Amino acid sequence: MRSKTVRSLCGLLVVTMFGISTVLAAREMNEEAVPAELAEVGGELEEKLDGQLQILKVQIEQAMPKIAEEKKTAYLKARDAEKAAVAQLGVAQESRGRVGQAEGLVGHAKGKWIGGADQGIAKAQEMLKKATTEAEREAAQKDLVKWQKDRKAGVEALEERQAALDRAKLEEPQAIQQLEAAEKALAEAQANALRAFDQLDLGDFLTSDKLDAKLAKYSLLSEATPKVLAEFAERGRKQKSLIAKLLRDDDLMIQMAIADGARDGKVGTAMQIYAAIQKASRKAKRGELQRLALAISLEHAVPIAQRNATGNADAPATVDPVKRYLHYETAYLADELDPYFKELSVWDYRMVVNGEEPDETLIWGREMLRNYRPDHISTPDYRWRYVAAVRTEVQYGSGDNKYDKPELQFFQNILMNGGICGRRAFFGRFILRSFGVPTTARPQRGHAALAHWTPDGWVVCLGGGWGAGWTKTRYQKDRDFLANTQARDVVEQFPQVKRAQWVGHVVGEKQVFGFLSGDPDFWHGLALYKQRQIIEEAEMVALAAVGTDIGEANESRVPETVKKAAVTEEDRKITISRSGVITIPAVACSHPTNSTAKISFMDSNLGGKQLHYGRLSGDEAFEYTFDAPKAGKYQISARVVTPSWKQHLLVTVNGAEEPTDIALPFTVGMWEETEPVEITLAKGKNILRFTHQGGKGTTIKDFTLKCK
Repeated sequence: MRSKTVRSLCGLLVVTMFGISTVLAAREMNEEAVPAELAEVGGELEEKLDGQLQILKVQIEQAMPKIAEEKKTAYLKARDAEKAAVAQLGVAQESRGRVGQAEGLVGHAKGKWIGGADQGIAKAQEMLKKATTEAEREAAQKDLVKWQKDRKAGVEALEERQAALDRAKLEEPQAIQQLEAAEKALAEAQANALRAFDQLDLGDFLTSDKLDAKLAKYSLLSEATPKVLAEFAERGRKQKSLIAKLLRDDDLMIQMAIADGARDGKVGTAMQIYAAIQKASRKAKRGELQRLALAISLEHAVPIAQRNATGNADAPATVDPVKRYLHYETAYLADELDPYFKELSVWDYRMVVNGEEPDETLIWGREMLRNYRPDHISTPDYRWRYVAAVRTEVQYGSGDNKYDKPELQFFQNILMNGGICGRRAFFGRFILRSFGVPTTARPQRGHAALAHWTPDGWVVCLGGGWGAGWTKTRYQKDRDFLANTQARDVVEQFPQVKRAQWVGHVVGEKQVFGFLSGDPDFWHGLALYKQRQIIEEAEMVALAAVGTDIGEANESRVPETVKKAAVTEEDRKITISRSGVITIPAVACSHPTNSTAKISFMDSNLGGKQLHYGRLSGDEAFEYTFDAPKAGKYQISARVVTPSWKQHLLVTVNGAEEPTDIALPFTVGMWEETEPVEITLAKGKNILRFTHQGGKGTTIKDFTLKCK
């Protein structure tokens, strides 16, 4: 039995090594005859795959470089010195942070504790004055005693905390010196470790791609496991054919492995999705659309639950990966996505296509922003491109969340009713995915934030900077995730990192993908030092976080920079039709005549210009001065976009005592006409003065006045 198995394994190895290996040929996923080597039933296929795994392991280990023991020892010693320096830095940082912690505790005692007690005392005293019955007096007196006792405890705590703060301030100069020394020691230890890494004399082992096919195949087979892969192949002829194609397509396996493989090792399901996508679209076989197809296949190998409107009980439970691909293909070919979309890698695309939103909601997201805030799409500041909608439109607070509508999608309800950190970060990631920008959750203690791709590197938005949190990826700590993204940007060198990781996998090491996320064994450690070396030589710089001050606040202390559109006389031209219909462009204001902090003139997706009345920065009136052809009653309406409800425009005609109310429809980000209301105009010059009610934003294209 053993000799028969070995002969079969050798035959399979020859087929997989010398079969078709071009990307184009192997990506033609039409069903073919199943090779004899994969036609077995029962446990034989699992044995064959397991045997192939063992053969690959032997071949890879034979090709591994022989590292001199003294050099390996020197490297491990340098690595231990770096770990000790990291630990010492942690101690120094904790000591340095004592002043800040103590100041926070003092502030809490003064504010929430004593200040809260003072408010409670004042309220209880007021209740005592107003009490008319014995029961009311007793209740007020009891409350007063409670708050007085609480205040006394707060004063005692303040004394203790102030004393601790005073001690911390005395120790602060020494703590600063210790921190500076620890930082210097760590930098030296890291430099020594990189030198020891270089002196291992690995030759061209990491720079050569000669072993890539075997390493990638081993990585995919071991993560999928022969048992699970055999079970998938034994479901039928099509499944066997897909596995056969994969195992003889070296380029595809390498592409998969560099992109971190299929979710949960579900390689068979990924291939099934990949074949279905390429059957649905021939465009999915080349270039960026092939990378997109593969990313969806890898990411959706484990079905992604679809977040439907709560009132839509009949909606699909999971995202359809083929439809997700077709959605992005259609949007890309229609130039609806970010200009950099075509340059993304398979790994990047995975963080575009993994959203829980239905495809039609992605369409809505793009159309809503094009209608309502086109300036967020065109801003050159990529840190805020698209995601600025959270800063300007999603109010902070959960008080209105109870008004979420079951017929609206989750992200539409967030735009309508706001939310605290979680909902705002969810919306930010959603709107980025809508335009094809990679993004991931970047939570931190007690707070939800996000990180997203920019041409200059990844940036944290709505939270603390790099080092303040973690990710939900295999890279865990946020700085480890950042380092991976930075190394991947150096495309020609990054495979060296993966080769070392793959070798570590072959020799049975625990998979650790960052110095902060675990203690890597030898080869995984080499991968991380190579990664660090790539980053340092490329002089990569981490971007500072943006939106930190609005992570848990409604309005930023950093003023929004709105690109001023050049409004021409043609844009301002008020027209009167032959039938006497007056059309006033929203940007034809007599006041203000230029953009302000509240009112912005911007290019319109409909052509021409539009006026945006912002949610933030207080209230501001805007006026129009024009000539009417005749006096009389007119019906006035406006073409508007509203992302939220309960909004009104009040129009005052020629200084009238009472304004006329124009109720704004809740358009969910689409263009709609308001219901017309009646006003009276004089012949000749008229002034319309508009104010806004509702504390929310709206966008206006134009006003129409029709004589009755």
